[in-house]
Amino acid sequence: MAGILKIDPLHPETEFLDQAVQILMQGGVVAYPTETFYGLGVNAKNEKAVERLFSIKGRDFRNPVPVIIGDVSGLDQAVTEIPAVGRELIGRFWPGPLTLIFEASPIIPSRLTAGTGKIGIRVSSHPIARLLARKLGSPLTSTSANRSGQRECITAREVLENLGDDLDLIIDGGETPGGKGSTILDITRTPPVILRTGVIDNFQFLFRGQDT
Repeated sequence: MAGILKIDPLHPETEFLDQAVQILMQGGVVAYPTETFYGLGVNAKNEKAVERLFSIKGRDFRNPVPVIIGDVSGLDQAVTEIPAVGRELIGRFWPGPLTLIFEASPIIPSRLTAGTGKIGIRVSSHPIARLLARKLGSPLTSTSANRSGQRECITAREVLENLGDDLDLIIDGGETPGGKGSTILDITRTPPVILRTGVIDNFQFLFRGQDT
């Protein structure tokens, strides 16, 4: 059964998060709160941990898994390029619930990209998620903490009841907003394509002067 680490979501204690980072560095799986739902985190550069993540979720290998990074500088290791439109979107919406699809760098396991060569990335606006990714110093997976096809979890208790036997740690940062997930926008295409409408839905500025 996973241990539960209770952390103040507004002022996360750095020393407590060090425990979670150590688990992630050793290939463990950690559930943590985000600005939408609870997510499942593994070190995205650890292929064995990624395989374990898919097994826990029962996720189809044809479905890619997004990641979060601690800040924009983390894009340098995760993507091959940042299109101009991406820089504009980052300036407007990060940190926040906007996942942008980039061309993935070689450090990203192909399992996470489902063989597409593309990876979804965001900087979370949740203090715990953002600090956890920053302290890890590596992209952190951010798929929802639930079995594939089941309802997303908005509390640590729900995560424990549904996945507790399979996880190494659950960070309890209180209840998350729930509702919609992050919006997913593919910026490898011109014009960008919305793959999933979530919390953010105001992108009219991207299409001005274009036939959409």
